[in-house]
Parts: sequence; C-alpha cells; structure tokens
Amino acid sequence: MSENTTNQKKILFVDDDTFLLDMYTLKFSKAGYETKAADSSDNALKLLRDGYMPDVILVDIVMPGMDGLDMVKAIRTERLVPNAVIIMLTNQGFPDDIARSKKVNVDGYIVKATTIPSEVLTEVEKICSSKKA
Repeated sequence: MSENTTNQKKILFVDDDTFLLDMYTLKFSKAGYETKAADSSDNALKLLRDGYMPDVILVDIVMPGMDGLDMVKAIRTERLVPNAVIIMLTNQGFPDDIARSKKVNVDGYIVKATTIPSEVLTEVEKICSSKKA
C-alpha cells in the first residue's frame, strides 16, 4: 500500500548548479522517475513543506544560503518526508563531510566528480533497494 499510486518513483534533486539539475532530471526521467528540481535548500524545503512527497531526495552539500546538510537536518527535525531515501550527491568527498552526513542520517553518499550520471542512477537504485531490504 504505497502513497504513490503508480509504480513511478518521485525524486527531488537539490543543487545550485542548473546544468547538473537538468542533466540528472533528464537521466532519471528517461529511467521512469517523476523528477522535480530545486536550485536551493530554501526552495526544496518550501516544496516539501507545501506537501510534495518524493520517494528519493538527492542533495548537494555546498549551496548558497543553507547548505545541504542543514537542509537534511531540517527535513529530519520537521519530519517532512519520513519515508524518503535521502542521498548526498556532492563533490565533497572528504572524510569529515561524510562523517557530518552520517550525523544527519543520510541513506547514501555519492561523489559527483567520480560518478557519471548512469552510475548515479545505478547507485541510487542500489541504495533504495538496500533501504527496503
């Protein structure tokens, strides 16, 4: 009994790089996902607070204003999407960034610089499957 009446997963991309947003939304749309993009943490939080319920949220860490980790903290604190899989999709691959991400209970961590879009898609599907298991 899923809230999503079709089999199509909803995914939200949060990144201030519009080129990357376009590239990932296209890649995931072609793979059958219903995609939405937000170019800032504030815009993403507004979408979620207005009732958008994605199955998966991919978040960059470094963004102007509120960074991705603070955004995830807000999502968790406000219980905006309690069942969503939240994955950091960022160029920040330092152990400190990964440790900070674990503190806010992200479900996965993908480094953009070392991953092409098709690998991101595969990794997202792997993380989602392992969370259901």
